[in-house]
Amino acid sequence: MSGSTSVAPPRRGPGIWAVGGYIRELQVPRCANRPPRQSGQELRRMEQRAFGDLEAVVMDWVWDHQEPATVRDVFEDLAQQRPIAYTTVLSTMDNLYRKRWLKRQRSGKAYVYRAAMTREERSARLMKAAFDSGGDTNTVLAFFLEQMSAEQSAQLKAALRKGRRS
Repeated sequence: MSGSTSVAPPRRGPGIWAVGGYIRELQVPRCANRPPRQSGQELRRMEQRAFGDLEAVVMDWVWDHQEPATVRDVFEDLAQQRPIAYTTVLSTMDNLYRKRWLKRQRSGKAYVYRAAMTREERSARLMKAAFDSGGDTNTVLAFFLEQMSAEQSAQLKAALRKGRRS
């Protein structure tokens, strides 16, 4: 075969695959125990976002139980209350982990999950985010105070007094 040039076969190896002679690089898988890095601004935006319906149910379950839990633990409890697939709970908990709402640790073949912050810490961060992004802080605070019950107002006053002493 004179006059024809030989073409080297497509290079293959970790993270590289060939389709129709084109070489494409795959993203290197990240460590399963480490969520992707995000900037401080991205993290603040995530904290401000509300949970989806199932995310809220899962987070409430995790906060209510306080002990580290597997996907199976959460699934078995939720399946008694509503029709739900194990894989739906699995992907929801993985999403909450990637969004840094849950922490996880390998335990045998499964992960055990726990909340990255308490329900109260999340509420406090949401309030701070509202003050930071809600326009005039004094006006936001005035509207916030108008919505409080007498009991909540008394609790706020007590917390402010306690905070000043610290």
